[in-house]
Amino acid sequence: MATTSGTGLKKETAAALCTLLGPTLVVPVLFILLEKDEFVKFWAFQSIVVYLALFILNWVLVLTIFLIFLTPLVFILGVVLWLVMTYKAWQGDKWEVPFIGKLAGNLMKKA
Repeated sequence: MATTSGTGLKKETAAALCTLLGPTLVVPVLFILLEKDEFVKFWAFQSIVVYLALFILNWVLVLTIFLIFLTPLVFILGVVLWLVMTYKAWQGDKWEVPFIGKLAGNLMKKA
């Protein structure tokens, strides 16, 4: 029997949706509010922290004229990270993005 989440989805599917639609930031927030499963909540928090960090990093690079050439690299890194996170969540792995994963775990415990 498949384990379902609070939304009625399999927990792996719910976690993958948190990362796949994570750049919107709305979907992970909805899953944080609706879910009771720790696995899905972890992926939702990690998704929010990763995409906010990438957004802030991109803006810092754009505003720093000397580093603007790095923005395409950050974009490529973001797309690769997006795909890896979605794959790992769909497989049911609790994979932590280096540095950010621990921060997301701590935020989840405080929420």
